[in-house]
Amino acid sequence: MFPATSPDFRELGRALVHPSLRDSGMLVLATGIIGATVMPHNLYLHSALVQTRKIPRDESSLRNAIRFNTLDAAFALTIAFLVNAAILVLAALVFHGKSDVTLPDGQVVAFSPDSDWIRIAHLTLAPLLGTTAASTLFAVALFASGQSSTITGTLAGQVVMEGFMTWRIRPWVRRLISRAVAVVPAVVIINLRGDSSITNLLTLSQVVLCLELPFAIFPLLYFTSSRARLGQWANGWFLLAFGWGSAVLITALDLFSLPAAVRAAWHAVIGS
Repeated sequence: MFPATSPDFRELGRALVHPSLRDSGMLVLATGIIGATVMPHNLYLHSALVQTRKIPRDESSLRNAIRFNTLDAAFALTIAFLVNAAILVLAALVFHGKSDVTLPDGQVVAFSPDSDWIRIAHLTLAPLLGTTAASTLFAVALFASGQSSTITGTLAGQVVMEGFMTWRIRPWVRRLISRAVAVVPAVVIINLRGDSSITNLLTLSQVVLCLELPFAIFPLLYFTSSRARLGQWANGWFLLAFGWGSAVLITALDLFSLPAAVRAAWHAVIGS
């Protein structure tokens, strides 16, 4: 008998309005989901995309460009939210309450806090859901998310370095620096702690993104709300209220989750 994969949407709605973060690790996980969905560098990328379109400089054309770019960003973030929510709900329905799973070849995969959950999900989704397509779709989704993150990270870095900072660096130097900063620490920690640290490192990287969000949101809101700089194109009352409210809420969440995030980072780097 395979588990049902149809969630209680009333319960989902109640949890969305009033989430429970009392369980161990839930606060860090929620912080990581925000960081992985929004990502601070994408704020600059979305702001720059509207300038890549060749449009007339009259008021009507500029308003249309801003409107369609806003719809594009909102649609992308909505899809990202739904995908993250679906992954979280599926994981809860499939894995909650289980200590191990027996694969078709007789191998027993045990669940523990230090498990490599990416590898476990790939191995166990098929037998748990009763279809081999589950593991294949999981691998495809993982590959697609990696490509999406790589592309947006590269484009956002180019926007900030060349457009805002006006830095020009040779491509091979840029690749060397980025690989050294992003890859070398992860390789060192994995070699020291083993494969079980991969999931912790992934979660920690997402938490760091959320902790960085205020440093991107507040300057962006400040400049886009300035009538002296943008004139009639400055943020209206709705964006002012929603933007600053979201910025304060995310900052409060970051400050509240900082002790747990530091403990999670300590665990990811050197273990318990």
